[in-house]
Amino acid sequence: MLLAQILAAAIFVVMFLMIVLDKIERHYVTLGCGLLTLVVVFGIVMRSPEAVMETLNIRSIFTLDFWYAAGEASESSSGINWATIIFIAGMMVMVEGMAKAGFFRWLCMRLAKMVHYKPIPLFLAFMIMSAFLAMFIDSITVILFLAAVTVELAKLLKFNPVPMILSEIFCANLGGSATMCGDPPNIIIGTSLGYSFSDFLLNTGLMAGISLVLIIIYFFLVFHKELEKSESNAVDTSSMPDPKKAITNKKDFTLSCIIFGCAVAMLITHAQTGLTVAFIGTVITAITLLAFARYAVELLSKVDYQTLLFFIGLFMVVGGLEQTGILEIIAEYIGKASKGNLMLMIAIIIWVSAVASAFVDNIPFAATMIPVIKSLAATQGVDLETLAWALSMGTDIGGSGTPIGASANVVGTSVAAKNGYVIGWGQYCKSAAPATIIVVTISMVIIFIRYC
Repeated sequence: MLLAQILAAAIFVVMFLMIVLDKIERHYVTLGCGLLTLVVVFGIVMRSPEAVMETLNIRSIFTLDFWYAAGEASESSSGINWATIIFIAGMMVMVEGMAKAGFFRWLCMRLAKMVHYKPIPLFLAFMIMSAFLAMFIDSITVILFLAAVTVELAKLLKFNPVPMILSEIFCANLGGSATMCGDPPNIIIGTSLGYSFSDFLLNTGLMAGISLVLIIIYFFLVFHKELEKSESNAVDTSSMPDPKKAITNKKDFTLSCIIFGCAVAMLITHAQTGLTVAFIGTVITAITLLAFARYAVELLSKVDYQTLLFFIGLFMVVGGLEQTGILEIIAEYIGKASKGNLMLMIAIIIWVSAVASAFVDNIPFAATMIPVIKSLAATQGVDLETLAWALSMGTDIGGSGTPIGASANVVGTSVAAKNGYVIGWGQYCKSAAPATIIVVTISMVIIFIRYC
């Protein structure tokens, strides 16, 4: 078993380093390391077909609990979490349909018109919209469209879009932390531990809501001089594009709004209806493809299959750590370091998660830590939910601290750079790093007050 543990740990470390170095596409990295885990660790060293089957976890798909579980977890946290894969794929298809209909561009232009194209109200409105949309839609998609429209408006209204883009990125990551479907780590945590949309909304959502108010004030104070300077620029708003022109097809637009509303309704009520996120993802995919039948092939071709393959490989590698008992050792170490003190345990989890997620992808970190906190809860006699919320906020918010900490950061800065507004590490971290520290601190204090 010792050799298996050493090999599983080595494969995991190599995978992490290769993801950070970003020399090879990350889905190739995780799939390659995942196959190494199955063949070398489980097959050659452990000679355990059962470990292979548990990690592949295909049997769970054919159980009733996978599709209808009344809010309960289907004991599928070991190995590949197929519920996460199916749900994310479904949301990707839905978002592509909404984008095809012009939903995101229309929403941005409509909101800009409502605030009369004034930079300061626009700055505040776009931060709120970024956080709200990211509660239900992947933050990468939110920033992709929001940053592009922000640059377009900046050219028309003659202001610097960098402050707005930086604040939008942070608020998207913050909004994503509020719900189960807002950020990939939350999807993994929710599907693995059996938490519902409302569980996240009432716990991480509260922390995100309080933090959002303070963060809006913070970013306004940081950028108010530049915004006030932009406010003085006289621009003819009558020349602004009509938001209605963003709608490519009225029928498709209406259908996309209905489908989005149905997805939100199913997610909010899934604890009561018993419909799992895997079922919801499958239904949303089917409805979207039927509604946009003439674009079905195009929508399916635009799904980010590389990200889905990345998840599959990642879950296999983490399964290697779990099957060989390494995660139990890590949990035992955290338990000893905290000496069974819940507050110290929370502080370790939330800050280690935040710091790690600022420099490496928060998705593998979250996937790795779930079995760790489960083991901690079992061995130290602490509440699993409390540790889960600390992990969620740490991974979701920590990624905001640097330009590479979360995918939304990379997308937002890339859109800005393509349009001539290069955002360096210094400029990014100057505003985002303090904001990250503020939110992580607020979250930790709320967890202390509410759960300890």
